[in-house]
Amino acid sequence: MKNILFICHGNICRSPMAEFVMKDLIQKAGLTSQFHIESAATSREEIGNPIYPPARRKLTEHGISCNGHAARQLTNQDYDEYDLLIGMDQANLRDMYRICGGDYAEKMSLLMDYTARPGNVADPWYTEDFEATWQDVLDGCQGLLRELTAE
Repeated sequence: MKNILFICHGNICRSPMAEFVMKDLIQKAGLTSQFHIESAATSREEIGNPIYPPARRKLTEHGISCNGHAARQLTNQDYDEYDLLIGMDQANLRDMYRICGGDYAEKMSLLMDYTARPGNVADPWYTEDFEATWQDVLDGCQGLLRELTAE
C-alpha cells in the first residue's frame, strides 16, 4: 500500500482538494485498496476546521464529496508513516522540512512536479480563483497517479 500525504498551509483548501481528488481518481481506476491518502497543514491556524466553503463547492461541482474532513497539522511522525509527502508550494516545502527535520529519504515533493508545468499550486486563499486551483490540483493528481501506476 502506498501512503500519500498532501500538505498546504491550513489544510482547508489546496491539500484537502488534492486528497479528495486523488481519492476520486484512485476509486475510478479501481485502485482503492492500493492507496491510503490524507492531508495536513504546516500551521496550527485551522486545526479541526472543515474544508473552506468555496473549496468544498468546487469539489461538489465535480461530484466529489469531502465530508468528514477536519484540518490537522503535519507531525514529525508523519514522515515515517507516509511514503510521499506532497506540498502545494515552496513555502509549504520549507515548513515540511522544518517540521520533519529534513528529507533524508527523499519523500518530499511539490504536487506540480508531476505536471508539465512545475511550480506552485495556485493559492485560492489569496487569489479567490478556485477554478485555477482545481485545474492545478487535478493536473497534479493525474500526473502523480500516472507516475505511481507506471512504477
